Amino acid sequence: MNNFWARTVTGLSMVFLLLFSLWYSHWLFAGIFLVVAILGIWEFYTLFSTEEIRPQKIYGTVCAVILYLVLYLVNTANLDILSPRWYFFPVYAAMAMFFLSFIIEIYRKKQKPLENIAITATGVLYVSLPLSLLNLLDSPDSARFLGFPAFLLGYFILTWLFDTAAYLFGKQFGKHKLFERISPKKTWEGTIAGAVVTGLTAIGFSYMVPGIVTADWLMLALLIVVFGSFGDLAESSFKRSLRIKDSGNILPGHGGILDRFDTFFISAPFVFLYFVLRNI
Repeated sequence: MNNFWARTVTGLSMVFLLLFSLWYSHWLFAGIFLVVAILGIWEFYTLFSTEEIRPQKIYGTVCAVILYLVLYLVNTANLDILSPRWYFFPVYAAMAMFFLSFIIEIYRKKQKPLENIAITATGVLYVSLPLSLLNLLDSPDSARFLGFPAFLLGYFILTWLFDTAAYLFGKQFGKHKLFERISPKKTWEGTIAGAVVTGLTAIGFSYMVPGIVTADWLMLALLIVVFGSFGDLAESSFKRSLRIKDSGNILPGHGGILDRFDTFFISAPFVFLYFVLRNI
């Protein structure tokens, strides 16, 4: 019960903070998620650090920040983010910076250079890139709802509802395991309940938000249910391989940054891809 209330208070506090930042100012929203990205990637590197494996924490974090800021500036400079030259530029820059990690590793003289480089690059792609893409879901011409960017607001609300409904219903009524080898507590009953709640809410949004059709809302809900579930399972597989329960303890009731935002890490790239395709 104590864990439930800690989880509830922490979750509601984060929801309020993120919604306020999303409504108040794009730069405040971007700043909050920049902090989340820094904490998340550092947590990721710490999890996979051992006596033999030493990812390039500082360099990887710098790369993550640069990637995040470049994508943010591309968006806020009112550039055409749907133009390939702009949203591929950060990818090209990241590729160049990735190869610098090989040079850095030469001078570090660590035991497993290949593993160090691989984990360093994976942290940037897994944590920083998805969180960076959230800024691009708020384009200058995107539909608005009560002062919020409608598509991005819907993405957050639908994700939270899916996670919450799946957790509560699965905890109460779940009997059939979704993926027992990786996450014994997740059930089909919880996932289906979460999908139903998410789908119905998406249909409700289609009546409240002009400018975004029902098909777009339902596709968003589908992407969240499918890839959000895989994001949760991917992070669970990391923890199981490391034999730990939580990725950290910075968030009472939730664990670490990776525990709280795992759904976004896999779903955000696919949601962004759909966001780009629907606007072409």
